[in-house]
Amino acid sequence: MKKTLIILAVIVALLSGFVMSTLNGLVSMDETCKATWSQVLNQYQRRAELVPNLVATVKGYAAHEQDTLMQVVEARAQATQTTLSPEMLSDDTAMKNFMQNQGALSSALSRLMVVVEKYPELKANENFMALQSQLEGTENRIAVARKDYIDAVKVFNTRIRTIPTKWVVALFSDMEKKATFDIEESQKAVPVVDFSK
Repeated sequence: MKKTLIILAVIVALLSGFVMSTLNGLVSMDETCKATWSQVLNQYQRRAELVPNLVATVKGYAAHEQDTLMQVVEARAQATQTTLSPEMLSDDTAMKNFMQNQGALSSALSRLMVVVEKYPELKANENFMALQSQLEGTENRIAVARKDYIDAVKVFNTRIRTIPTKWVVALFSDMEKKATFDIEESQKAVPVVDFSK
């Protein structure tokens, strides 16, 4: 009888240790997802802060391009109003809405850069060149931050959906898989290059 109780106590201790270790590992992965998401938001904020200076610089040269400039300003406003906190990372709809607004800003900035091509004196302006360089660097940082987030989410989502972790989560936790980035249909289209114009 005493031997059976010892074996039972050892089994309970091992299972408890396994459950605690698994949950602690998931908490660590969850925090990594939140931290990498914060870096994505940081880079989007950096881009949003560059936009007003870029628009102001272009406005001085391209006064009759008000429509494009207004689209950039409106897209920036929409992108900065849509927030996605780390606690909302399991909400696919919120992630889609957030990415849609960020994509609209990227698209508006692309149109602005096409407008800039019409103004050689603007392209030679030191302030504009510095802002354009910072914006390009920020876009690269956004891509890296998004990749880091995608990698962290992949590890977390894989772990939370595999057995035996899946069982531990079902019994002892309310953690859910995290949303990741999807490419909008409009961004999947191949750009058409026409040199005949």
